[in-house]
Amino acid sequence: MTLKSINPATGEMMGTYEEIAPEEAARAIVRCDAAFAAWRETSFSERGALMKGAASVLRNRREEYATLMALEMGKPVRQGRAEIEKCAWVCDYYAERAGSFLESEIVATDARKSFISYRPLGVILAVMPWNFPFWQVFRFAAPALMAGNAALLKHASNVCGCALAIEDVFAKAGFPAGLFKTLLAPSGSVEAFIAHPAVKAVTLTGSTPAGRAVASAAGRMLKKTVLELGGSDPYVIMEDADVEKAAAVCAESRLVNSGQSCIAAKRFIVTAPRERQFTEIFVQKMLAARVGDPLDGATDVGPLARLDLREELHRQVMESVASGAGCLTGGRISEGAGAYYPPTVLRGVEKGMSAYDEELFGPVAAIITVMDEEEAIRTANDTSFGLGAALFTKDLERAERIAASRIEAGSCFVNSFVKSDPRLPFGGIKDSGYGRELSYFGIREFVNIKTVYVA
Repeated sequence: MTLKSINPATGEMMGTYEEIAPEEAARAIVRCDAAFAAWRETSFSERGALMKGAASVLRNRREEYATLMALEMGKPVRQGRAEIEKCAWVCDYYAERAGSFLESEIVATDARKSFISYRPLGVILAVMPWNFPFWQVFRFAAPALMAGNAALLKHASNVCGCALAIEDVFAKAGFPAGLFKTLLAPSGSVEAFIAHPAVKAVTLTGSTPAGRAVASAAGRMLKKTVLELGGSDPYVIMEDADVEKAAAVCAESRLVNSGQSCIAAKRFIVTAPRERQFTEIFVQKMLAARVGDPLDGATDVGPLARLDLREELHRQVMESVASGAGCLTGGRISEGAGAYYPPTVLRGVEKGMSAYDEELFGPVAAIITVMDEEEAIRTANDTSFGLGAALFTKDLERAERIAASRIEAGSCFVNSFVKSDPRLPFGGIKDSGYGRELSYFGIREFVNIKTVYVA
């Protein structure tokens, strides 16, 4: 099977890649496992020096990698540069902290000595999506490798160039041959990779159906999984919010990565006294975003990654409008080449509409009006997803109470848009998955948390 890389801004074929043969994939997994056998015995300082080297490679080749993302999946190049910088940050973060995060912990018991040891598991398979083609790999790879594991990458088929470039980052940084390996393969190959005895665990970032499929395959083999899946993040604007600031933050979050982010703002839940003012400012902000060539540094919104994704997004918009939602701007497929879709705002969105019930993966915003705080919280939680959420209010004591105990999500940000940060755990609940990436929680997901008891 031939895997294709197509520029979503022009429809031009960027490259073709041959799928790895099953027997060659099996040999690569064995080589990865062999590299792990030596790597697991290296010190944190040795690993950290190489991981710092990976950060340097990323920074030195930032323009090249940002351009590659723009060409393969349409990410505006300015955002691509920021993504590469963030990848370098996560490499530095774990290079400096992995040793302390995984230091043995003495526990007082009736034994002469008892402690908790953290040891690597082995080869970890990462199944990654196209929307943040570097960041989502590095936020897994940096902690996994620093913990002493080896890594296999099965990336999305439309970003093969990025997948190979990431493998090259680790090679250029001096990591042992075979320790990080990219397997160019379609989704149908994942189950066979999981079944290989050398693969000890799996992490996936992707859709909820993909998560169920991977969890099912791994479960049959009794292998650990971490799943970061879809989201329909609610952004709640209370009656006492700074509406100007809230509208600006909401528009920025809705349009990040051209709206193709699991933790982008999706549903805007506005209390009735603020709905009109918020909507007016929000629409202005959405209209002000510059749509265009992702290679242009001034572009805010590029094309969607594929034409079929645009068709699916447009279906959701049209079905919502047919069910009674008002379309304040956008809502029409752009003319000309490329998978472009205009920033779109839907008003009067209600339960039962596609824009309310489904994840909108593109620059489409759904405004939902509620009467008070209680209805806002019920509406925010009225979803099968639970990845991120945001709350806008001037009453910070109230905000902390709601964010900490009442919003059902893996994270809740107050007066800010949701984002991942190496210092904080990242992940979801409900149909948004389980397990955590980043912080010390993330590095401990793929280790043997081992009790040692000396009588």
